[in-house]
Amino acid sequence: QVQLVESGGGLAQPGGSLRLSCAASGNIFSIDAMAWYRQAPGKQRELVAAITSSSSTTYADSVKGRFTISRDNAKNTVYLGTDSLKVEDTAVYYCYARAELIGLTGVHEFWGQGTQVTVPS
Repeated sequence: QVQLVESGGGLAQPGGSLRLSCAASGNIFSIDAMAWYRQAPGKQRELVAAITSSSSTTYADSVKGRFTISRDNAKNTVYLGTDSLKVEDTAVYYCYARAELIGLTGVHEFWGQGTQVTVPS
């Protein structure tokens, strides 16, 4: 199967930088898309940014112009970065991948374990 391993979360100051990484490993045939979601306390999980295998990107309005999503297809790794964090960015961030697997039909979805990002006021 597939594992999504996240790194880079933690504590950062308003106006500071954040760099999250998520590496996919396992019996992967191909990855159609990878994305970052986040969930703040008392709120629904929301899409932050997504990127396809052809590097087409989508951003939530709340992060557009501040966050950048990128992908290294050779390493099956997706990144999320910003140099202008806000207190409102505080949430648990989850990595997501949609992939085809070796020896299995259809498309499967996978989630990372989640990593806390805290931007204190």
